[in-house]
This record gives sequence, structure tokens and C-alpha cells, in this order.
Amino acid sequence: MSDASASTKQESSSIFDRFAGTASRFVSHAPFFVACVLLVVIWVLTYWAFPSIDTWQLVINTLTTIITFLLVALLQNSQRRTEDALQAKLDAIADGLADLMVKVGADDEEFRTDVADLRRAVGLDSPSEQTS
Repeated sequence: MSDASASTKQESSSIFDRFAGTASRFVSHAPFFVACVLLVVIWVLTYWAFPSIDTWQLVINTLTTIITFLLVALLQNSQRRTEDALQAKLDAIADGLADLMVKVGADDEEFRTDVADLRRAVGLDSPSEQTS
């Protein structure tokens, strides 16, 4: 495979990537949503426990800001890994298509030009044996 897919496999083994993947799966399910709803319900019920309404509002604003900030970082990591995996798959498909085009159209100059255009478009290096 290409260097990009090898580095993706290497990166996916980091502790942060594994944590981000687990967290992403957790927050995309109903229990996380229920926990968020419970947090808001508990917050509403604590109205009388705080000395002022400003402090009461500050608590929920701070909690939601912290949760949002952390989730954005985790979800960005998951999205980047997904995009890297998708790009590796598309590169493999393009490489296979280029190889097929070389086999099918070995004697056709138009096919050779199309193969070169395809490889250049997706950033694949053109093997030297395909120039003949």
C-alpha cells in the first residue's frame, strides 16, 4: 500500500486515537444523550441551591462549554481518521483502475494518456514499466 495508508495504520494505534474512537462511538449513542438530558434536569432542579441566578446560569454554561470543547476535539480526530481511510481506499481503487486500463489498452495511445491523467489527478506515481 501507499505511505499514506501505512502512516494511517501507525497513527490509529496511538492512545489518543483509540480514546477518540471509543469516545466518538459512546457519544453517538442514546445513553450519552440521556446523560446530557439528566444533566440539564439536575441543573434545573438546583435553582434554589445557588445564591443567585447568575451563578446558577454560569454553572450550566461552563459545563456545556467544557463538554462541547472536548467533544469537538475528539470528533475532529475521528473525522480526520475517517477521511484518511477513505482517501486510502480511493487511491487503491484509482491504482487498480489505472492498472486495468494499462492491461486492456496496452496498444491504445488514448488509454495510455488517460492512465497518465488518472495517476496525475489522484497523485499516484506512474510506474516506469507503464510508459512503454
